[in-house]
Amino acid sequence: MENVIEAINLTKYYNELLAVDHINFEVKKGDVFGFLGPNGAGKTTTIRMLTSLTKPSEGTAKIFGHDIQNETLVAKRYMGIVPEISNIYDDLSAWDNLMFTGELYQVSKAEREKKARELLELFGLYDRRNSKAKGFSKGMKRRLTLSMGLINTPQLLFLDEPTSGLDVQSALIIKDVVRELNQKGVTIFLTTHNIEEANVTCDRVAIIHKGKIAAIDTPEKLKKTIQSVQSVEVAFDKTTPKTLKELEKIPYVNEVRKEGDKFRLYTHDPASVLSNLWEYSKTNNLKPISLNTLGPSLEDVFVRLTELDVKTERRNFHE
Repeated sequence: MENVIEAINLTKYYNELLAVDHINFEVKKGDVFGFLGPNGAGKTTTIRMLTSLTKPSEGTAKIFGHDIQNETLVAKRYMGIVPEISNIYDDLSAWDNLMFTGELYQVSKAEREKKARELLELFGLYDRRNSKAKGFSKGMKRRLTLSMGLINTPQLLFLDEPTSGLDVQSALIIKDVVRELNQKGVTIFLTTHNIEEANVTCDRVAIIHKGKIAAIDTPEKLKKTIQSVQSVEVAFDKTTPKTLKELEKIPYVNEVRKEGDKFRLYTHDPASVLSNLWEYSKTNNLKPISLNTLGPSLEDVFVRLTELDVKTERRNFHE
């Protein structure tokens, strides 16, 4: 299968700061590729290098086989870019923003007018096409930004945190459109710190941490790399402030987290924990109203790969 993106030893320094550290990966044609990491991990810097907005300090990147630095114009014809920070001109109408972007991509007048109408209707903005963007909500602006990224009918779409901070309706619209685009053959490069979004959307995921690729694979294969991290999830008919501490004392339980009205007990031996949990319930006159055994999640993978740093940062924060 054809490689749409090839990152080869891609590196970026900002003075003495190493923001992206000699990373290598490929994205296949037709994939939704997730670039997952916390804020400051190097996601946006990577996307800026892949789209020629930032020059790499070392290494190179290819888009459909074209070097992004030496063949920039050819490479950029394949791509649409939806940055995390809005690139909308607030004093222009939604329609004029699309016309201007279409001109930048050298889309013919007839084609960009046709495409603009389709996109504004798709994103529920056609009735506001003549309104200045300054009056739009954050969700509307995000939908307009995505429309601008699609005006040239790209084969590769870069999405930088596309649903971050959005209302539910706007986030759902964007997710649906991304899914439809991918079904039509558009390759998607998605940066996100939303682990669940990556889990349900992406064919493959790269986890970047402090500028380095910590892991890269399908979500399910990543989960299998820490298969030992299993858990039992339980909700009781009643709880007390002491419940969490008491559950931590159950044999074979490594850690307990309270998640809403449920408790999640991490263990290497779910069968023994289930048996001991039943005894605990009887002894304390508790009735389990839900009980599930769970395999590792993509969040567990992420936490495991960044565990030491997370604990260190939490400790430093409280000092």
